[in-house]
Amino acid sequence: MTVDVVYPPVIAAARIMFRVLDLRIRLDGGQHIPREGGAVLASNHVSYLDFIFCGLAARPSKRLVRFMAKQSVFDNRVSGPLMRGMHHIPVDRDFGLGSYKTALERLKAGEVVGVFPEATISESFTVKETKSGAARLAAAAGVPLVPMAVWGGQRLWTKGRPRTLTRRHVPVTILVGEPMHPTRRDGHQAVSDELRQRISALVGRAQREYPDAPAGPDDAWWQPAYLGGDAPEPTTTPHG
Repeated sequence: MTVDVVYPPVIAAARIMFRVLDLRIRLDGGQHIPREGGAVLASNHVSYLDFIFCGLAARPSKRLVRFMAKQSVFDNRVSGPLMRGMHHIPVDRDFGLGSYKTALERLKAGEVVGVFPEATISESFTVKETKSGAARLAAAAGVPLVPMAVWGGQRLWTKGRPRTLTRRHVPVTILVGEPMHPTRRDGHQAVSDELRQRISALVGRAQREYPDAPAGPDDAWWQPAYLGGDAPEPTTTPHG
């Protein structure tokens, strides 16, 4: 059984920061994350803070999420000890099988594993093509595959933009969809395609219902192009 000494205080510190910044966090669908047993959470990726917001989605179920993250995050002298202390899973792209086996072991042990199927932050703020790892893990472990979406965190810290972690009153939306139940008989690509459609629909809903709009032309960078924002055009057509 995993003993968590680092994870709870990190969560407490994050919640204090959110209160200080008065972030307007909205969570809908948290009941879809099972209270016991393994599960794969699969989310879109718009900011470097997404893993924190995705982790918050599991709080109603009183679960701790073990996220799969690239090896460089674990190699960093600041984030590395925290990531290891929270028992997250490093992904070495040259030796991906080891990461897959570790995640599978965690799932079979009844833990929740968090995955960003796009692999990298989407600079268009729409859902890119997704990798099949989340579908393969859920099917192999016989656990639910839970689609979810986060929106708003890109205004605080995202790829290619300066960090604005002191910005106050930013709304952040976290939506969790109904679980999928892939099996070994299902085609991984078909499951991945359906997962992308479900995540895209959740992202579209989060964008439509988001309570803020850009303050002016200079603030339109965080909106996707299809909503009239200045984010780069996606290479694939957004859903939702």
